[in-house]
Amino acid sequence: MKSLVTLFFLLLLPTGILASKLIYHLSMPQPNSHYFAVKIQVTENNAAVQTFKMPVWTPGSYLVREFSKNLNQVKALDAEGKPLAVKKKSKNTWEVLCDGKSDFSLFYEVYAFELSVRTPYLDNTHGFVTGAGVFMYTEETRNQQGVLKIYPHATFKKVSTALAPIDYKFDAGTMAKSEIGVQSFIFSDYDQLVDSPIEIGNQQEFTFLAAGVRHRVAMYGEANYNVAQLQKDMAKVVEAATGVFGSNPNQDYLFIVHNVTDGQGGLEHLNSCVLSVSRWSYTGSNYLGFINLVAHEYFHLWNVKRIRPIELGPFNYDQECYTSLLWVMEGITSYYDELLLLRAGFYTKNEFVSKLQSQINYVEGSPGARVQPVAHASFDAWIKAYRPNENSGNTTMTYYSRGAVLGAVLDAYLIQKSKGKQSLDGFMQLLYQKYALGLKRGFTEAEFEQELSTYIGEDMQAFFVNYINGTQIIPYKKYFEPLGLTVTDNSAALTNLGLSLEDGELIKVRSVRSGSAAEDAGISAGDEIIACDGYRINKTALENKYNNLQTGSSIELLVARDGKLFTTKCAFKTWTRPQYSLQIKDNNASLLLYWLR
Repeated sequence: MKSLVTLFFLLLLPTGILASKLIYHLSMPQPNSHYFAVKIQVTENNAAVQTFKMPVWTPGSYLVREFSKNLNQVKALDAEGKPLAVKKKSKNTWEVLCDGKSDFSLFYEVYAFELSVRTPYLDNTHGFVTGAGVFMYTEETRNQQGVLKIYPHATFKKVSTALAPIDYKFDAGTMAKSEIGVQSFIFSDYDQLVDSPIEIGNQQEFTFLAAGVRHRVAMYGEANYNVAQLQKDMAKVVEAATGVFGSNPNQDYLFIVHNVTDGQGGLEHLNSCVLSVSRWSYTGSNYLGFINLVAHEYFHLWNVKRIRPIELGPFNYDQECYTSLLWVMEGITSYYDELLLLRAGFYTKNEFVSKLQSQINYVEGSPGARVQPVAHASFDAWIKAYRPNENSGNTTMTYYSRGAVLGAVLDAYLIQKSKGKQSLDGFMQLLYQKYALGLKRGFTEAEFEQELSTYIGEDMQAFFVNYINGTQIIPYKKYFEPLGLTVTDNSAALTNLGLSLEDGELIKVRSVRSGSAAEDAGISAGDEIIACDGYRINKTALENKYNNLQTGSSIELLVARDGKLFTTKCAFKTWTRPQYSLQIKDNNASLLLYWLR
């Protein structure tokens, strides 16, 4: 089998290339140890020193995760089994002193015991592989085709991945024992290997056809799902998403679903996605949450994986890849994940508008929305979005929610200006056709703004200055009322203490709002409130007390910090929180019907 795999591999690669060739071998001899064993077989090497790297992050999750921290026992052997010197040169780089040997192998172990959509995991129930967290690469070979051979543990019967399988037919009597049960796959380049997660175990698989494409679903973990219902409803989402762009780039697509106690969301990939959901989330309102997650990650099939900022591919796996356009990639996708559910029949028009209202009030009512522009939130995702602290609410704004609101505003404005002849769908189609299919590259920030200005027929510089690179409140009446909504500003001055409390028996302060009475009184996150006005108090009583006092009123609190008691006087002050209500004025208004179609 080894010789046949190698022959197949060589036939796939362009002729005349002197670069080394790699075959990856992945095994899991003891799943309870949580270690994947990786062997990278190098052939046709002509270098004295071969440099291997481990990514520090994974595409779609904008945080340096230092995957090399999980590697053990990096070593190399030549074709005769003799050790070669391996030197670690940086946190994620190893050099093999191969002295021009044409064939050698690199070996290492990966500790995998963090079950998330972005990190590898292995135990006696299943294995989950994220390429960036498991597979090293060389700059010399990262743009070449290659082969991955997976050796599942004897207790694991299935391998689910979007990688194309290599179908070998052998006489089992002539196969080496180590090759029995191996499954082999081909990848076009290292980026595709990284972008193709793998589920290994005894997962349930089912399929459905939608938009002319076969879709596979690999379900890990016990859950209360109904296969027939999922086949029907997931197909509706696929059809709605494909309808935005008019074509589907897939021939085969894979959903990997992890049914766990505490679902964590999803992560998009080129021809697949990974969803982590609560195992009992397939009924009632929770079920709509699952379908919404399906819609979000599936829309990324176009928006991010093909329509993308130029910084997001080809990837630099050594460091952060900064862009100010995550509000487009994640935010506009968040707008569409709700719109797709409307189009697929899961929401009524009123329910969709209610969802939009909640998004607007969350965004504009967050103190950080007046501090951090959404473009900055996008750029700073690497240092802020994935590392929130007790002060984040005062200084940051999520590009998901703010971007979703901007998507709705831009959609409404396009429909309004064109009198129902254009919408955000058309602009997304333009980006897809011009950049993804035509130029086969991402766009710069300047190109995105220019394309939007051209498509909308108006210089959008002021819009970007005020609402994307600035923190002004969007004039929602201007954008939504011409489409048939009534927009009411319900903002009012509120009197409160300006803190949030943790759940639990003790009254622990979770966060303190900037400029609030609590901040003026010297209360900090982590403090424990023991008594109010001389009386021991519980959380409910304290909240009732300070929510019913007027401006100018005050209370005295007994507080503990780091074991030391102190008293402080809190004088209540007002805070105006922006608040809006959106109502459909005329269900039959032509522009409303076009928007909420």
